Amino acid sequence: MIQSLSIVWDFDPVFFTIPGLGWEIRYYGLTWALAILVAAKFFDNFVKREGLPEKVSESVFIYATLGTILGSRLGHCLFYDPGYYLSQPWEIITGFRDGGMASHGAAIGILVGLWLFSRKNRLPYLWSLDRIMIGVAIGGMMVRLGNLCNSEIFGTATDLPWGFEFVRSAKWSNEFAPAAVHPTQLYEALCYLVTFVVLTVMYYRYDLARRRPGLLFGVGLIGIFLSRILIETIKTTQESFEEGMTLNMGQLLSIPFLLLAGYMIYRALRRPAVVVGPKQPKK
Repeated sequence: MIQSLSIVWDFDPVFFTIPGLGWEIRYYGLTWALAILVAAKFFDNFVKREGLPEKVSESVFIYATLGTILGSRLGHCLFYDPGYYLSQPWEIITGFRDGGMASHGAAIGILVGLWLFSRKNRLPYLWSLDRIMIGVAIGGMMVRLGNLCNSEIFGTATDLPWGFEFVRSAKWSNEFAPAAVHPTQLYEALCYLVTFVVLTVMYYRYDLARRRPGLLFGVGLIGIFLSRILIETIKTTQESFEEGMTLNMGQLLSIPFLLLAGYMIYRALRRPAVVVGPKQPKK
């Protein structure tokens, strides 16, 4: 029998409200901002370590940030509710404060942004992808913690001792109360943290980003999107159209990234070890 008492999550998602304007600054927005800043800091370290000019770091911040924000917003609008947003496209912008960001859209946006960045700075595309993946992994962890702050994107009912009662969520109250549910935000955050650690070790200790171009990118995709596919099996349905689907939208969108990951890893291991980049890392 499912226990009704585990961990009661009654976290206020609002960090503070701007006096006079009534605008709310939420922890979710702060985790997105922190994710972008931390990813940029890591990339800046890679640039300095490998002897690239400082302007490269400034450039990637612009391209990756715009790609992430625009991609995540467009991804949500076009993947999850295209009928509504195509009929009134202005809502893509004006409804931004009401929420709606998709990680798969962010991934596509980053791929496009990094391609433009690489062309502008005359760097190999795989060089950029391998290094940005480390920041993406730790950034993804932070965004999932933001989902936890919002009491959203949780799982199905569970009797495990770490089950959560999201008392601020209308969805939990209407569909699950008083049963606890899987805190799938934490499951994903932990998977992304493990992926970040693995990629960091591969880069700093074994220098595989330089000797096996594309390997870090492929491993990172596996860590993020395989975790997503597996954890989605115990998530609640996010959109009504997903009812009855064998694979939900999140799983379907993850499959192409897994196929790309397999190809990148195969390609990286099959080819002779090389050194890609402007110069050897500083000791």
